[in-house]
Amino acid sequence: MTIMTSLVLRGSTVTLRPLSPTDAAPLAAAAAEARHQYEYTRVPDGVEDAERYIATALAECEAGRRMPFAIEWRDRVVGSTSYLDLQHWRWPPGSPLQRTEDPDAVEIGATWLAASAQRTRCNSEAKYLLLSHAFDVWRVHRVTLKTDARNARSRRAIERLGAVLDGVRRADMPAQDGSIRDSALYSIVRAEWPGVRATLEAALAR
Repeated sequence: MTIMTSLVLRGSTVTLRPLSPTDAAPLAAAAAEARHQYEYTRVPDGVEDAERYIATALAECEAGRRMPFAIEWRDRVVGSTSYLDLQHWRWPPGSPLQRTEDPDAVEIGATWLAASAQRTRCNSEAKYLLLSHAFDVWRVHRVTLKTDARNARSRRAIERLGAVLDGVRRADMPAQDGSIRDSALYSIVRAEWPGVRATLEAALAR
């Protein structure tokens, strides 16, 4: 459980650190900057809702299903992101690919940013940190990213990373508006990571 609660990822301007109950007020403030753009995304509304949001994330962390992070940019909390669906595959006996602790595949999701951090390097740097750790440290075989199929803005952002559309999963989960959501599923596999890394590094260098 230690790995689930102690991982900190640091970049030049972004730090991803474990989400904490003390983040409720700054998360609520970040979410309040502009709420109209969160039509498809679960984003806390007010301090009490942020407390519930964090409690849910930490319960999922305790169960081994999620690693939730606070996103710090320029020394303030501007949102949250998570590793989700950490998969440990069952390999044939004796397989050299068998591992004991690190996941074989993972999803990056539950990501949202304050309005002031959007269209900045913040999201690119956060994704770079998450992808680098997944591929270079855990050596996963696949990273999944998914979003509401109707969320054109999110889909464009995922596609700019170089992720490949695997398909649309119908009736995947409850949507933020209370309907049943179709999800667009994207992935980056290990062989594609060097190209994706180069694209992200070029973007961050600009």
